Amino acid sequence: MFSHVTLGTDDVPAAKRFYDATLGALGVPAGEIDVQGRLVYMHGGGRLVIRTPLDGASAHGANGGTLGLLAASPAEVEAWHAAGVANGGTSIENPPGERRPPDGRVLYLAYLRDPAGNKLCGFHRIV
Repeated sequence: MFSHVTLGTDDVPAAKRFYDATLGALGVPAGEIDVQGRLVYMHGGGRLVIRTPLDGASAHGANGGTLGLLAASPAEVEAWHAAGVANGGTSIENPPGERRPPDGRVLYLAYLRDPAGNKLCGFHRIV
């Protein structure tokens, strides 16, 4: 459905450390900084772009927004979360673990804020 997602940051090198570690835990290759200074990750036909805001204002996490990242297993969600905390992220909400929404699904989730405050979710569907 999506071709790309762009998130803001005021510190591209800090974002690169964080996203190289967290996305690396999900099997995504390290990002590259392009000639425009954008940090770009390409994987599975999609792109994640991290950049300073075009309007020159400070970056901030979207209130109510979450970027969900697919993981292959609960262990991969755990590795993603640990890599994020070790590389400038902040663990938020409940600890990583199973969630059972009323529709019968069984999910394994973990939540982080990146160094710029963007909300991320490591997501694996068990059932």
